[in-house]
Amino acid sequence: MTHFISDKNPLFFIAEIGGNHEGDFDYAKHLVSLAIDSGADAVKLQVYSGDTLVSRIESPDRNKHFKKFELSRGQYEELIGMCADAGVQFMASVWDTHRLGWIEPHVRIHKAGSGDLTAYPMLRALVASGKPLILSTGLSTMPEVEAAVRYIGQLDASYIAGGKLALLQCSSAYPCPDADANLHVMQSLRQAFGLPVGYSDHTTDNEAAYAAAVMGAQILEMHFTDTREGKVFRDHLVSITRDELKDLLDRIRRVRTLQGSHVKQPTSTELAQGHVASFRRSVYAARPIAAGEFFTNDNLTVLRPAHGLCASRYDECIGRRALRNIGEHEVLTEADLEDR
Repeated sequence: MTHFISDKNPLFFIAEIGGNHEGDFDYAKHLVSLAIDSGADAVKLQVYSGDTLVSRIESPDRNKHFKKFELSRGQYEELIGMCADAGVQFMASVWDTHRLGWIEPHVRIHKAGSGDLTAYPMLRALVASGKPLILSTGLSTMPEVEAAVRYIGQLDASYIAGGKLALLQCSSAYPCPDADANLHVMQSLRQAFGLPVGYSDHTTDNEAAYAAAVMGAQILEMHFTDTREGKVFRDHLVSITRDELKDLLDRIRRVRTLQGSHVKQPTSTELAQGHVASFRRSVYAARPIAAGEFFTNDNLTVLRPAHGLCASRYDECIGRRALRNIGEHEVLTEADLEDR
């Protein structure tokens, strides 16, 4: 399951510009440039048209909102080129099959937002590409997630068996209160499906994302902007900036280093510093002991360093005879003990 592995970060980090460009192409290029410089693995935008996303009849205002934020195919292709030239993945949440057709060759990993978890026609089109898919689970119940995973698996079993599907815990609230982040759901998703999991953040600082990384997120997605000051569009409020993203990645690198291995054994540093012997104790003579004398609590003690009989074997010594004369504070070895 190596579809979502970063070649430069401890986890796969997506800088989600989304609609933060607000339809201004020059601003979009500025944000893409900053996101490239941030150290993120992928720079992501949302690709849509108002008329293929929102009903003009049922929600005319939202339809106009999305129309205002539209970019052209040529503009997206220029942004794709910026990412390609910088060696950074371009990603997109594509919200209609027509645009998916021309964006698909330019992405290695597809992303479906929380709103499309139940949009099975879009899921079918994404799976038809055969490329790895990241699916956010905001707004969803566990049965709905189970149904979506089952549907994707029925379309192409390799998405489940090969770990080509990843699930992100998400709360589609803007902003998301701390109490709604529910990071423990990542573990529930991991246990339920055995798939890569991560977190898509909509809180107003970086603590939830950092906590998610500590808890084992394999993927982090955060909205991205140049500054939150003076912004009206809501997504800027829940966005991270370039310098904040760099700092967050540094913190994650350190905590992943601190987390280290699951194997409990002396570390290379402990061994190199000689502390296994110098900090631990062995069984020593508390006073001179004559050959043939019984070992007792009065004539034995445990002292550092541990290079003889381990202190954990102290009780085995009591009541046995010494096989030689042993000086005060001299360490005992196996050869000093009479057989039982």
